[in-house]
Amino acid sequence: MYTLRTESEFDSAHFLFGYEGKCSNIHGHRWKVVAEVSADKLVEDGQERGMLVDFKTFKDILKEETESMDHALIIERDTLGDTLYSMLCDKGFKIISLDFRPTAENLSKFFYDRLAERGLPVKEIHVYETPNNCAIYNGQEE
Repeated sequence: MYTLRTESEFDSAHFLFGYEGKCSNIHGHRWKVVAEVSADKLVEDGQERGMLVDFKTFKDILKEETESMDHALIIERDTLGDTLYSMLCDKGFKIISLDFRPTAENLSKFFYDRLAERGLPVKEIHVYETPNNCAIYNGQEE
């Protein structure tokens, strides 16, 4: 089994609607996303011969995905209220509405799915919300 790993970082804010504790308030993180791709065989011909995937392609895809969330407020859809949401958007704030609570666990699956949709053989995604705390998603069923 061959495995490649790369990482990318972004800054954003979020809050956990319905959570009782500090994380219910808007707060920011320097998120780090570590992605691994793997395969049993390497490409056998062409420009990528001897590679699992082109590292440049892998790095660029992850960077595009993380940059799309950089300096944004990441929310669970319909948790701000229509008036506040509209006011923030009208003032030019970058808000990303997701169909799930923006926890590190859910974001690890989100990035896994995004990279897989873009054709990468994703093995595992680690999402760090602090240097010491991360969530990992590997797509394996129990």
